[in-house]
Amino acid sequence: MTHAPMPTTLNHVHWIDSQAPRMQRLLTRWARINSGSTNLPGLARMADALEQPFGKLAPIRRHNLPPHRMVDATGRLIRQPLGQALSLVKRARARRRALLVIHMDTVYPADSAFQRCEPLGKDRLRGPGVVDAKGGLVVMLLALEALERATPTVRKRLGWRVILNADEELGSPGSAGLLQRAAKRCDVGLVFEPCLPDGSLVSQRKGSGNFTIVVRGRAAHAGRDFEHGRNAVAAAARLATALDGLTDPSRGITLNIAKLEGGGPLNQVPDLGIVRFNVRYTQREHERDLQGRFDQLLADVNARDGYRAVLHGSFNAPPKPLDAAAAALFEQARDCGRSLGLRIDMQPTGGVCDGNRLAAAGLPTIDTLGPRGGHLHSDREYVVLPSLVERAKLTALLLTKLADEGVT
Repeated sequence: MTHAPMPTTLNHVHWIDSQAPRMQRLLTRWARINSGSTNLPGLARMADALEQPFGKLAPIRRHNLPPHRMVDATGRLIRQPLGQALSLVKRARARRRALLVIHMDTVYPADSAFQRCEPLGKDRLRGPGVVDAKGGLVVMLLALEALERATPTVRKRLGWRVILNADEELGSPGSAGLLQRAAKRCDVGLVFEPCLPDGSLVSQRKGSGNFTIVVRGRAAHAGRDFEHGRNAVAAAARLATALDGLTDPSRGITLNIAKLEGGGPLNQVPDLGIVRFNVRYTQREHERDLQGRFDQLLADVNARDGYRAVLHGSFNAPPKPLDAAAAALFEQARDCGRSLGLRIDMQPTGGVCDGNRLAAAGLPTIDTLGPRGGHLHSDREYVVLPSLVERAKLTALLLTKLADEGVT
């Protein structure tokens, strides 16, 4: 495949080099704001902090998201409120349009012990969300600021939309529709999840589903009346074992039994058991097969006297394949990397992100344009600070190339 030469006027891209100290300050400031997915006051503070710099690029719109339907510890279906999403649009009628997406929420709740940032040597920063994905927020912001410093000829050729959501770590239950609608209005998707530790971009992703099974039994005295009880925890444990048996590495299918709940006093037969699990899979047709297996397991439980099992949840992120359009976009990113002295490789992963949802809407998408780092979702999470500039320049150059060429 032959690509057009790189634009020769790239002062706006190299301007990012001068912004390294500011990028580190922004990241440290944003990482100190606890924005766990269920911490609504923290998410509101995070949205306020983002509105000031992003609002200089285009007017900000705030979106109230529908609540997240979930099962609580008593087995009841409840509606969990979600934080607001932010969006902004520039040159909506341009011939070429890019959608830039990243989340502001983290996995660290309001009462997490991991709340501070600290340097790890001269080029690493440890802190909550520094790489997943507040570093991605910084990279996106600086890349867009750089684009808006480009020549008028470059700018007028490319319009862009931004969505900053607050529920991605929950599976984007409230923002999925917002993402899908935006994807239909654009030609290319750029998501700022962290790249792989060696700087590689993710090529393919597995699909994912989150599920909860609520098992009801019959309470009874564990000594005097044991035979009249129906032990829901034991039934839930048998279900968990059966679900675990559906894992099939040869087909790329894994089931992670994440949590078992239920029970109470040791002298009472428990009447509630809850199984929470995640499934990953490689092919869309696996959904029908797995759903059939789930239905049969539930039918077996419900055929027993005194038991009732109900499944909640869904397959919420389809697999993301590397199709021809996505492959062409990756090649353009590789070209940009070469011009910056970066080697950009691709690797598949079992992880899931909003890139799955954009691809499912038909949008060619790169979803790992964020910085390098490691130990995501742990109190050892860190970011490699020089990669903030590196990835912002890569994105700014890719946006410039897209303005000149589109997705080739």
